[in-house]
Amino acid sequence: MKSVAVFCGSSVGRRPEYAAVADTLGALLAARGLGLVYGGARVGLMGVVAAAVLKQGGRVTGVIPGALVRREVAHDGLSDLRVVAGMHERKAEMADLADGFIALPGGLGTLDELFEIATWAQLGIHAKPVGLLNVAGYFDRLLGFLDHQCDERFVSAEHRRMLLVETDPAALLDMMDAYTPPTGGKWLDRTDR
Repeated sequence: MKSVAVFCGSSVGRRPEYAAVADTLGALLAARGLGLVYGGARVGLMGVVAAAVLKQGGRVTGVIPGALVRREVAHDGLSDLRVVAGMHERKAEMADLADGFIALPGGLGTLDELFEIATWAQLGIHAKPVGLLNVAGYFDRLLGFLDHQCDERFVSAEHRRMLLVETDPAALLDMMDAYTPPTGGKWLDRTDR
């Protein structure tokens, strides 16, 4: 991997652990020579992770819709800030620029980005690792629901395992480095016709 896209909140959230892990992840990305690709904002966890990479001399590419630039949330100190037309273009550009993806705590936008990129992996559109940093149990209920989807045969166990989950940023980056995508897994159960 040369670059990692990080999906995370435009808020820092309620718990100080969220910002602490965003800061740690940013420092680790820079220390490992990995560029950050993210949503381009200066606010929330997005701003924390970008600031941590920049503080360590790392490269940060932000991809932000023009509407958010006009709302003055764009980070003006990035290595590269790309302004796109909308959210669809933002996600496509981030996917093209990144060699792997990590979700930190966040809201609806974070979940949208995570599930779109995970769906693309399931469909074989990309073979890049997708990780989730489960900070302070933030994603526990979501992970439980994904397990429920497997139990109910809407998600295969193989595709469920494609989402790499860790509580420690360094361990997650190590898992992503070692990631091997599944080969030939089917996503459509043809017995349900």
